[in-house]
Amino acid sequence: MNMKKVLAFDIDQTLNVAKTPIPDEIADLLVRCLDHFEICPISGQKFDQFLIQIVNRLPHPTPEQLSHLHLFVAQGTQYYRYRNNDWELVYNYPLTDEQVQKISRTIQTAAEELGYWEADKLKDGDEIIENRLSQVTFSALGQHAGTEAKYAWDPDHHKREQIVKRCKKLAPEFDYEIGGTTSINAFVPGKNKVFGMTHLMEELKVEKDDILYFGDMTQPGGNDYPVVQMGIETITVRNHEDTAYALRGILGVI
Repeated sequence: MNMKKVLAFDIDQTLNVAKTPIPDEIADLLVRCLDHFEICPISGQKFDQFLIQIVNRLPHPTPEQLSHLHLFVAQGTQYYRYRNNDWELVYNYPLTDEQVQKISRTIQTAAEELGYWEADKLKDGDEIIENRLSQVTFSALGQHAGTEAKYAWDPDHHKREQIVKRCKKLAPEFDYEIGGTTSINAFVPGKNKVFGMTHLMEELKVEKDDILYFGDMTQPGGNDYPVVQMGIETITVRNHEDTAYALRGILGVI
């Protein structure tokens, strides 16, 4: 592990219970890791969710430690780093309004045709389809549904695989990836985690061999699979407990 310079992480089901703040143990371990590695969460989520779920949970990080935390938002199509006591947007590759509209219409049509459009279950102010600037994300039960409901909705990915298959027929010019517990991320081809990890290497001036990646969706079709295909060393985890176990081992040998 002394050869690695970067620890990169998926978020949901890797650092936390999906769509919840990281637990205390993960927060403590990440702060300790910031003294030894560049730490790079990369996920389909929005910037504010990175703050809520990760940054705001870290116990008393120093500005020096935060300077080693790199937020690769929306699969790395947006990159934020900590400079001058604040988070700075380094780059952003947004979709056009027309692309957002077509993707949104396509996903809704596919979900409705298959009987998986669950608008009647939304909480007030929630939404199933969310514009995340550089990608559009379908969350079947909305962002604010309970954890138990999310885990129960599509545990074997079958519903989302059907939606993705239909979307590819309706709008084949976009790519669709399954993530989290109820989500599908849609984007312009090439703007997946390969894009994000490539830019991570460019921004941090590191090589593939310098990186260790943690993710739970490393199977073909999962949103971590592109990282595996790149040849970056990857640890597949089932949950944040697996990640904590691995990080304890890594910190124990430093």
